[in-house]
Amino acid sequence: MPINPELQGRVYAKTPSYLVGREKIREFSRAVFSTSPLNFDVEAARAAGYADVVAPPTFAIVLQQFTLQQLLDDDDAGIELSHVVHGQQQFTSARPIVAGDELTAVQTIASVKSLGGNSMITSESVIEDAAGEHVATTTSTLVVRGDS
Repeated sequence: MPINPELQGRVYAKTPSYLVGREKIREFSRAVFSTSPLNFDVEAARAAGYADVVAPPTFAIVLQQFTLQQLLDDDDAGIELSHVVHGQQQFTSARPIVAGDELTAVQTIASVKSLGGNSMITSESVIEDAAGEHVATTTSTLVVRGDS
């Protein structure tokens, strides 16, 4: 099934608020083999000027997963999950994510391209805190295999 080219420019609804937990940061940090005390030790993080433990820069993927799920759940998109490969990922941080942050994200489909029977969908998810301040932007490209 071809991917709907009219997805380009589509903006999905803001995700529900996500409260970043200290233990979630520690779990994520262990998963990415971080050794920074800022990711595990509250006192080390506070001594460095942060309110609580600091998430690794790639933690923003946790929020982006909620936005990508909106795309995958969109019947109008025509995406079959079994045909999806994650092609590329990029993070831009405005500030570190720390435990206690309450974050939301909004996804925009930046482009939809067809290449040799496959489709590439690039989306951008802008993550904000409870005050509406920009925290990070994640850009992801999904490759959707065509029927063969």
